[in-house]
Amino acid sequence: MTREITVREALNEAHFEEMRRDEDVFLIGEEVAEYDGAYKVSKGLLDEFGERRVRDTPIAEAGFTGIGLGAAMEGLSPIVEVMTFNFAILALDQILNNAAKMRYMSGGQLSCPVVIRGPGGAGGALGATHSQALEAQYTHVPGLKVMMPSTPADAKGMFKTAIRDPDPVIFIESEKLYNVTGEVPEDDDYTIPVGEGDIKREGSDCTIVTWSRLFHDCREAADQLEEEADLDVEILDLRSLRPFDKELIEESVRKTNRVVVAEEGWPRASVGSSIADWIQRNLFDWLDAPIERVHQRDVPMPYAFNLEAESLPSPDEIVEKVKQVCYYEF
Repeated sequence: MTREITVREALNEAHFEEMRRDEDVFLIGEEVAEYDGAYKVSKGLLDEFGERRVRDTPIAEAGFTGIGLGAAMEGLSPIVEVMTFNFAILALDQILNNAAKMRYMSGGQLSCPVVIRGPGGAGGALGATHSQALEAQYTHVPGLKVMMPSTPADAKGMFKTAIRDPDPVIFIESEKLYNVTGEVPEDDDYTIPVGEGDIKREGSDCTIVTWSRLFHDCREAADQLEEEADLDVEILDLRSLRPFDKELIEESVRKTNRVVVAEEGWPRASVGSSIADWIQRNLFDWLDAPIERVHQRDVPMPYAFNLEAESLPSPDEIVEKVKQVCYYEF
């Protein structure tokens, strides 16, 4: 059985179910308790679980992230909510030098089962310091797992998996997807494995590799391409960025022989550039055209709504790149 709920509600449900399942799971962060979370993802948790397991913190990301890491090393399973991943920059030392390296540097004696979650990417006229897609920072680091959902079903299943994982997981939600609705299974044990991508739309002419909010732009572009150019596009939603589903990418590329990688982040040293590099190194003989990429402009995010839209990737850009790799104009 399924029912239609929002991404926000799916994440909220996952919190409730996992905190009921395991009393070692607790939530810590700014405004997660009394205010029900900046985006209401933690709504109602304080009422059921109390302040021992749902803890408000000062505005001190390095401090409360460090508390979460320490609790994880002592056997608890903390969820550390950052109000936005723009603020998680302040906790990078805790995340990259401590959480990510704990198991390795202790020779396997210590683990760090912590989930660090919150919104990322553009939020709508929030300015350059609050609108950054920073997943490449975390995907670069061995020892971390990085997950980014695009739908309510993925959000719930992936988040439950992240909470149960014995190692640190970075869980980034697009700020613009919280109100997106979709079918979600009514199953307290519904999970999606780390590293498992999903073919969200089957096609034969071109593979679009994407994740998070850009999936929705890719779906719009695919519909446009089918109507305008009779091009049948396959959309592969990675869901996990580290590790990523190499087998699913290979299966899709062997079928379509053309690839566009679409992401919200900047072009240089990005997740998309890494994925494109892996494809051309490992699947070169299956490609009938150079890989094309769609990404944000290589500038700080403008504040004005119209300029923000100009900076971000769009369905029209995706359409253009797919036509290019398919040699449609020729």
